[in-house]
Amino acid sequence: MEATLEKPKTALKNRIIRRVAVLGSGIMGSRIAAHFANIGADVLLLDIVPKEPNPAEQAKGLTTDSPAVRNRIVTDAFQTMLKASPASLYSPKFAERVKLGNFDDNLKEIAGYDWVIEVVVERLDVKRSVYERVEQYRKPGTLITSNTSGIPMHLLTEGRSDDFRRNFCGTHFFNPPRYLRLLEIIPGPDTDPAVVDFLMKYGDLYLGKTTVLCKDTPGFIANRLGIQSLIQTIRVAEDMGLTVEEVDKLTGPVAGRPKSGTFRLSDVVGLDTTVNVAGNLVRMEHDEARSSFELPASVQKLMENKWLGDKTGQGYYKKSKDANGKTEILALDLNTFEYKPSQKVKFTTLESTKAIDNLKKRFPVLVAGQDKAGEFYRRTFADGFTYATHRIPEISDELYRIDAAITAGFGWQLGLFETWDAIGVRKGLEMIEGQGQKPAPWVYEMLDAGFDSFYKVEGGKRQYYDIPTKSYQAIPGVEQFTILENLSNGVVWKNSGAAIYDIGDGILNLEFRSKMNTFGTEVSEGLTKAISLAEKDFRGLVIGNDSTEAFSAGANLGTLFMYAVEQEFDEVNLMIAQFQKLIMRLRYSAIPVVVAPHTLTLGGGCEAVLHADRAVAHAESYIGLVEVGVGLIPAGGGTKEMAARASDLYQAGDPELNILQNIFMNIATAKVSTSAQEAREMNYLRPTDQIVLNRSRLIAEAKQAAIELADNGYTQPKMRTDIKVQGKTGIALFKAGLTAMHMGRYISDHDMKIADKLAYVICGGDLTSPQTVSEQYLLDLEREAFLSLTGEKKTLERIQSLLTGGKP
Repeated sequence: MEATLEKPKTALKNRIIRRVAVLGSGIMGSRIAAHFANIGADVLLLDIVPKEPNPAEQAKGLTTDSPAVRNRIVTDAFQTMLKASPASLYSPKFAERVKLGNFDDNLKEIAGYDWVIEVVVERLDVKRSVYERVEQYRKPGTLITSNTSGIPMHLLTEGRSDDFRRNFCGTHFFNPPRYLRLLEIIPGPDTDPAVVDFLMKYGDLYLGKTTVLCKDTPGFIANRLGIQSLIQTIRVAEDMGLTVEEVDKLTGPVAGRPKSGTFRLSDVVGLDTTVNVAGNLVRMEHDEARSSFELPASVQKLMENKWLGDKTGQGYYKKSKDANGKTEILALDLNTFEYKPSQKVKFTTLESTKAIDNLKKRFPVLVAGQDKAGEFYRRTFADGFTYATHRIPEISDELYRIDAAITAGFGWQLGLFETWDAIGVRKGLEMIEGQGQKPAPWVYEMLDAGFDSFYKVEGGKRQYYDIPTKSYQAIPGVEQFTILENLSNGVVWKNSGAAIYDIGDGILNLEFRSKMNTFGTEVSEGLTKAISLAEKDFRGLVIGNDSTEAFSAGANLGTLFMYAVEQEFDEVNLMIAQFQKLIMRLRYSAIPVVVAPHTLTLGGGCEAVLHADRAVAHAESYIGLVEVGVGLIPAGGGTKEMAARASDLYQAGDPELNILQNIFMNIATAKVSTSAQEAREMNYLRPTDQIVLNRSRLIAEAKQAAIELADNGYTQPKMRTDIKVQGKTGIALFKAGLTAMHMGRYISDHDMKIADKLAYVICGGDLTSPQTVSEQYLLDLEREAFLSLTGEKKTLERIQSLLTGGKP
């Protein structure tokens, strides 16, 4: 990961991006436009004018002079983007930030834009013709970049003006731009270095990307390595006689890769896309391993059949209906090319790693396996490692850029050299040589010089092995990141489920380490200890972690279920009271507590966010109170806090109780935000809470927030006694709606019972009129409602279903 190469040149230090023009509204163009809208830019999205009206337009008497016809291509593309799942926008209302138009009528408007991004079809002649038109209107000094995935920069800028070439660069986003973190920056031969510096920093700070500086070589970095890995994986699978399902299991989360694995990824991306990229790369005469881009037999057969994946309805997988009309997933048999029901996968090697949560400790076991899985890993890893070593210095002078690109672009948790380090460099070399291959000479030279790893941590900061100087060097741009894994020397306390780090400047960080970071005894002990230590010897506390799965998936329900089944309700009551006390300790400590949520932040995790002095949330935070899904209501202060937030919002005037109704429905339907922005709209985040785009900066930003709160004279707050609740008035309103839903069979009898309890608590109980109550009063109502629901058979069935099958 890197953010900048050196300080930006003085000439560009005040460059501000307020308005962005995106030329081309296809899948990438429309989604790049959406992501710029996400960060607050005004966006102009343009595409070509259709040659003629379509039949529907002709039936309305429209012609090519009609605005609806002229903008049809861009409008249709934008609407497709808006309907796509997962969403490209943080909030649907951000669509207002995008203005639609066409090249003929609106291209002249780019004169008022700060950055022009070309995202048209991957054809050199088309791109050049667009640039020629852009030069007529573009203001000198304006950034002009291309999202090309492989056309050389020097060919794109041929014939353009000096100013155009100085301000031109490749900016290669990965699809979907909102979610994949990689942004490859590819300078042209005449690009001003200050432009490169600016884009590296802007991509990191404002777009939330891992920005990687690339050389202008075929496929740049990520596609060069990623497509080589994908093609070779398919080739090895065919050679070993492995099934599609087996390979996707082997190349999924167990190896630190996305759930899609290899073949499912191919279907999602589109086989034609992979084939097009591979077709360009196989022609590289200077690449000693260019034959590795030749298409395997199954890929050729699928292309012949036009089975391209999701876009054609079938590829390596396809959906079908069984005799009962139930959807089932069929997998392609690579021998017969017929589809068959997808099969469960079992390998002895995978079974042996089930108890190994640490990915780095898992890799040595995977490659040591004596079954087909072990052989598969040895062959594919040996090939990937070897190929990567020979790409230095062709595509990159530094190995860390290769790892940064492959992890951020393809969603791998560890890059190729990081994986090799996990196996052990010498053991990895033996594995490579055992496959009849040899890495580049610099690997042997590195080992001969006494360096036995590609990375090391020094003073809490990660360093990489620099080949030209034969020494370890700091990775540029990451000095501002706080990565807990690198701070092992800073651990001041730990147990099996939590660790407390001294992250400097008088701030502690509490890291959850339980499965899915759920609240259990160990995490609760860690939170109590962290607050006590911070109050005694520090200035503030951050609660954050570097997990890729969840900030916290909520409470561990196993103990609760055990007590409830045994009808040990005194124990359940004590358990809830202790959790409430813990969360209120977080709220009413003597030092500022900042919570840094990301990814899944559910139930108790959400309640921790609600009670922080400040939340510093990653943009991709999926926050919600989901207890209703298992037949309960939030009782760690969640229902109380949302009642309090509704009360605070009444000050603006809400006679129809719309705010309270919205909050009630969010909890009653267990709604989870699809972004931090939506969490703010749902009142799970406050206007004063921060949203951070770059996940790598999250803990560092949270630490800074804690410092600011401490420096501004933080004082311990008092428990509230001024929460306005609606009493019977509000309860009657909710009961009317719930009764109608129940009569219409939209909710079950048990859903009705849960919702009644929730309404009772959030309205402050059986009060004759609206009045103010204390936090403790609402906490007691929460606990009573929760306790009564744990005695319900239907609730226990839902909890058991979640614990045994993963779904309530």
